[in-house]
Amino acid sequence: MNEIIKQILYSDLGTPFNNAAFLVFRVLLAVELFRVHGMKKFRVENGQREHVPNPLHLPEKLNGLVATFSDTVVPFLIILGIGTRLVVLPTIGVTAVGYFVVHRKDSLEVRDVPYMYTLSLLLILALGAGKYSLDSYLLTFLNN
Repeated sequence: MNEIIKQILYSDLGTPFNNAAFLVFRVLLAVELFRVHGMKKFRVENGQREHVPNPLHLPEKLNGLVATFSDTVVPFLIILGIGTRLVVLPTIGVTAVGYFVVHRKDSLEVRDVPYMYTLSLLLILALGAGKYSLDSYLLTFLNN
């Protein structure tokens, strides 16, 4: 079990420049996700909060909880780089459903946003958080 945790946490992109560049990428992506999509969850327009599509017909509270968690909590965890490979999974799910289900008949200009988020989050899933993350510090702690 300890080895699995270490594999999930390990992420070194080879050089300090690569790790720094990925830190910047991670932070900018997460800030934008929170700023554009997370803040919508708190705004009230015309007396109502944002309507979250439910194409998978999940229970409404669960659907809202997953969408809110994905757009508000996950970005902060991505910025910190803590549990990164695991925490991006619900957001990948939300953005992929947005692309393949919610916006499947929309124009490419509309589908572009969930597509780019899904690809970016898949990159983070594949590469991990990089050396400049709490995952890396936690891995160092576990190795000692």
